[in-house]
Amino acid sequence: MKTIYLDNNATTRVAPEVAEAMRPFFGELYGNASSMHSFGGQVRHHVERAREQVAALLGADPSEIVFTSCGTESDNAALRGTVEAHAGRRHHVVTTRVEHPAVLSTCRYLASHGCRLTELPVDREGLLDLQMLEDLITDDTAIVSVMWANNETGVLFPIEEIARLCQRKGVAFHTDAVQAVGKIPVDLSRTPIDLLALSGHKLHAPKGVGVLYVRKGTRLAPFILGGHQEGGKRAGTENVPYIVALGVAADLAARHIREEVTSVRTLRDRLEAGILASCPDAHVNGRRDQRLPNTANIGFEFVEGESILMDLDALGVCASSGSACTSGSLEPSHVLRAMGVPFTAAHGSIRFSLSRYNTQDEIDFVVAHMPPIIHRLRDLSPFVPKAKA
Repeated sequence: MKTIYLDNNATTRVAPEVAEAMRPFFGELYGNASSMHSFGGQVRHHVERAREQVAALLGADPSEIVFTSCGTESDNAALRGTVEAHAGRRHHVVTTRVEHPAVLSTCRYLASHGCRLTELPVDREGLLDLQMLEDLITDDTAIVSVMWANNETGVLFPIEEIARLCQRKGVAFHTDAVQAVGKIPVDLSRTPIDLLALSGHKLHAPKGVGVLYVRKGTRLAPFILGGHQEGGKRAGTENVPYIVALGVAADLAARHIREEVTSVRTLRDRLEAGILASCPDAHVNGRRDQRLPNTANIGFEFVEGESILMDLDALGVCASSGSACTSGSLEPSHVLRAMGVPFTAAHGSIRFSLSRYNTQDEIDFVVAHMPPIIHRLRDLSPFVPKAKA
């Protein structure tokens, strides 16, 4: 049975070109990039080439690129490093209620250690009130952290406006751009973002490598202490094969960005339109005209998301749920709760996330099989109103 992979916001397949680029660094090019001898020096050249490739994708200077192990580390380093750099002077942190746990958990950790934390609400479409954000920034605000694109709904935040607002206020601005980089154009040369996190496995590189962008002049205490690597911002022997892989993936992403915002969007819209037309009481979660081109989060009322996923999995279709099963009881995602998505739809929300490797035939297969899945589950559901049964 063929696998139809529509869970690319969770992780992506490693591009063949990326896998091939890694190969020499598991064999003949095994030197330590920080060694003084020429054998290590030739490896250093490849690390710096990767730094240039990532910088080109972001519109940044290579000196602003810090390699990390993942997006979560990058988020932690940005938030904790900024607060530590302002210790004793600024201790207020501002974020949103719909951030990834890598940001929310870190912010709440900081709050438990003396910081004042403000979590901004979102509206029914998943958007922020920018005036509220501006009013909340005070003289003791150390950092504002707002994700570029929501990982569950794909909703895009007005990052350029927020960055300029923070710049006017003299406050550091961090964005978790893990879901955005490689899917939409990003140009940091024109946007005053101070800190940005990305993760390799979201753009067809392997798991285990990420980047923290640190704009020149940004105050940041190092998160990992030890050696001199990464300009003293992140100690530890460089993970050369994975850094090289991320560089190649970044280069591929730059070359395929038009395909992401056109062809992938067309497939996403075809999937979404087909499901909404054939499945009654189905709704898109999140602002439809301000989303990632690859993401559709659809709420199916009166059914459980896990049951939908099980039926899809039996057909070889990989997607993800907007709800999580914890200790035997369903709990809707914190994102959908923050948006005020009705209980009847939040439990039945499914995220489909595409990539450039998906095909129209795969989309048509899913569209054809969704109606009988939803119909069967609603027939079994005790929550369907009698008029709809």
